[in-house]
Amino acid sequence: MVPNTFPVSEVKPLIEIPKDILQIGFFGGEYGREIDASIKKDYKDFPVMQRGNYSEGIVKGSNPFYVVGVQSKLPIGVRVAGQGDLETAMRVSALNLEGTYEDTGLVLRTDGNPNEYLSGNLMKQVKERFGKGAKMLIMIPLYEMELVKNQDSPHGLAFKLKKDAEIIYTPILNKSDGSKFNSEDIDVKTGLPIKVGNGNRTLWTRDSGLSRLYLGRGLNLNSDYDNLADSNDYGRVVLVSTAEGGSQDYINEKLVELKSLRDAEFTRINNKYKQAEAVLRGE
Repeated sequence: MVPNTFPVSEVKPLIEIPKDILQIGFFGGEYGREIDASIKKDYKDFPVMQRGNYSEGIVKGSNPFYVVGVQSKLPIGVRVAGQGDLETAMRVSALNLEGTYEDTGLVLRTDGNPNEYLSGNLMKQVKERFGKGAKMLIMIPLYEMELVKNQDSPHGLAFKLKKDAEIIYTPILNKSDGSKFNSEDIDVKTGLPIKVGNGNRTLWTRDSGLSRLYLGRGLNLNSDYDNLADSNDYGRVVLVSTAEGGSQDYINEKLVELKSLRDAEFTRINNKYKQAEAVLRGE
């Protein structure tokens, strides 16, 4: 124990300690592996969703479709990370993100190519929600979307805005491809640069259609990549707790609850299996 050198009988912190301490980490663990298996089962006919590779306690791989699929399986109080969450994690050294990539959003510029069908579908939703005069270009965090089956989509799936989805007007992503910025130039809420010009990080952009927003392996910000299905083992899905249920006690409680349900299901199946064996033996 560190000795108390403050000459009082009892030391107390002179700040209000928050009840819920927000947390962040890579998607994985036993519960993460179960979610990954559930996604692959639910979307077994959709190759774009067969991306997770559980290894070394982490689910490796990421594309926007898969991340939205993960979001749909998470308990209350946990969501996939937005770009602002990743920038905060780097600023306070909570996660080492160098050498990996993380999908955080979709960037909608026009209703044309690349990804013409999906960009047109999203543009229609945006105009219905926010009016035909809605400003472009916009960034939509992946946690603000759901997946819907759509036979007209090249991937068999399309993105649907949640009822109260927040979209972010992002004119900075119209800057010249390859612009430079510093981490100090980041807006803490959106995770996007406020200005470009000088710095040791690079902003990659394009001028049309629908593309991914992700933090690249070199900690550059990419909003130009048009392949929404691509994934490899450098990909990570990052999860954050939220104020509505983000304490470790809450998360542990949910894990216990889910494991109890899983164990009950295993027991039910095992009992059926034993009954079938008994019938075959003529018992």
